[in-house]
Amino acid sequence: MSYTVLARRYRSQTFDEVVGQEPIARTLLNAIKSKRVAHAYLFVGTRGVGKTTTARLFAKALNGGSPEVDDLIMQGRDTDTIEIDAASNTGVDNARELIANCAYRPLRGKYKIYIIDEVHMLSNAAFNALLKTMEEPPEHVKFILCTTDPHKVPPTIQSRCQRFDFRNIAAAKIAEHLTAVLAQEKVEAEPELVFEVARLGNGSMRDALSLLDRLLASGEKKLTVKLL
Repeated sequence: MSYTVLARRYRSQTFDEVVGQEPIARTLLNAIKSKRVAHAYLFVGTRGVGKTTTARLFAKALNGGSPEVDDLIMQGRDTDTIEIDAASNTGVDNARELIANCAYRPLRGKYKIYIIDEVHMLSNAAFNALLKTMEEPPEHVKFILCTTDPHKVPPTIQSRCQRFDFRNIAAAKIAEHLTAVLAQEKVEAEPELVFEVARLGNGSMRDALSLLDRLLASGEKKLTVKLL
């Protein structure tokens, strides 16, 4: 059986499980409860701070309902929640295809939700094509744009989005989460080691978990600072 990395196995499955971005999670959840969901959002922050996870949780809250659909959304494989990596789909043709597909209603959910990761990588022509749809989007379409470099996202696109800035996660919060992960994995570790891994994550939960994965691969019965 293939090994699933910690960052994927311990990805937040509900808004209550989100670490370090609680105000954003709370605001998005309240928007749904009060039926004030915008047609486009811009999630800004460094890598590994929860942008894509939060986008999926938001999509699940809007379109989920059954365990099967919820799982597909969180895995990025749902037919109504379309994830696009702008880093490898930069051209105008990709944007035009997205726009053409916007016309079709969702298959089973209430909305067709587009999560565009690293949106700043789109070409100018692709941004212009996307802008035309964002100016007058169909009622059944929602956009969630994620970026690590907001300065490269045109102001015309940003002005049509509700922007959320994801902060680097505090080392103490990362350490708390790593401790919970180690307990689930039934692995003992020195508190000093846990905090050092959290610090080396530089505000990124994913980077901290990736480092912890590497340490676990050592096979040691107890993780100590000497392993770093």
